[in-house]
Amino acid sequence: MSAPTTTRPSTTAAARRARHRTRNLIVMAVLLIGTAALVVVSAGMGQVGVPPIEVLGSLAHHFHLDIGPLPSHPNGEGALWNVRFPRIVLGLLVGAALGAGGCLLQGVLANPLAEPGIIGVSSGAAVGACLMIVLGGGTANDWALAGAAFVFGLFTAASVYLLSLRDGGTSTIMLVLTGIAVNAFTLGIIAYLTFAASTAAREQIVFWQLGSLAGTTWDEVWVSTPLIVAAVAGALVLVHKIDLLALGEVQAASLGVNVELVRRQVIVLVSILTAAAVAFAGIIMFVGLIVPHVLRLIVGPRHAILLPASVVGGALVITAADLAARTMLGDADLPLGMFTSLIGGPVFFLLLRRSRHAGAGW
Repeated sequence: MSAPTTTRPSTTAAARRARHRTRNLIVMAVLLIGTAALVVVSAGMGQVGVPPIEVLGSLAHHFHLDIGPLPSHPNGEGALWNVRFPRIVLGLLVGAALGAGGCLLQGVLANPLAEPGIIGVSSGAAVGACLMIVLGGGTANDWALAGAAFVFGLFTAASVYLLSLRDGGTSTIMLVLTGIAVNAFTLGIIAYLTFAASTAAREQIVFWQLGSLAGTTWDEVWVSTPLIVAAVAGALVLVHKIDLLALGEVQAASLGVNVELVRRQVIVLVSILTAAAVAFAGIIMFVGLIVPHVLRLIVGPRHAILLPASVVGGALVITAADLAARTMLGDADLPLGMFTSLIGGPVFFLLLRRSRHAGAGW
């Protein structure tokens, strides 16, 4: 009679794990289907309306599949492939980069309220992009913007890391506080560049800082894609080490994790992700904070599922936000960064209060 009693706990644990895996698969499926549906809807909305079936038909024909009708409007194909699809694809990439960057930082700092902007990476990349705009008189090319944003973002992240070193290692609190100080310094540089810029460059800086996907071209997509894909792939290699860091630095080190090396690797990857996103879309706040934080509550803390979910979730949020930004007021195209800040600010406040009541802290 003792056999059923001894096997019952393991059976219950196995059933719990199976339910958890099923729930995670359902969440990923919902995110992927929701993102795909939003892409089709977003592509069809605008001054030149294209029904979803024609959007799918156009996609199929471009992949050499003779399925579905092409757009009936004479300007439908041009609107889809010259204006909307570049914008949508870049939005997917930017959302994926911000979601992944936030997930990595929250994991390595062991705090669910961390994001790239908090440690100064976004503003550092913004300095590089603004500098290129000023030097180019408002006509800087895509490669110059991406290169400058990448270099300055990486340099800022390295500065934050080095300045936060103490006794041969980094402290999470020092890393965040140093990032806040560096972030304030870089914002001062951006303000000076805006003041010293020509009229054309100043207008481009102001528009760029508001965050927008308007005017996106395929060239910008081709510049961003390899950086973001390579950084996400590198992040996937680190997921198990980041999971071990959740046990604590001492425990992770005893299990063979080089804590400082993992932190440096994460900072480099977040710099690449943020630089690629900031260079062409401008400063878009809160996506890297809210998406991985909410998804952690749904799928759990394991980064093997949380990181891919954050990538897809970030892409979904940016696609939805961009669709709302360009359709909410008719023909007006609201700045994407303004839209995400107006929504993300109150959500961040609610998450902060929730974490305080739960006893979470830095």
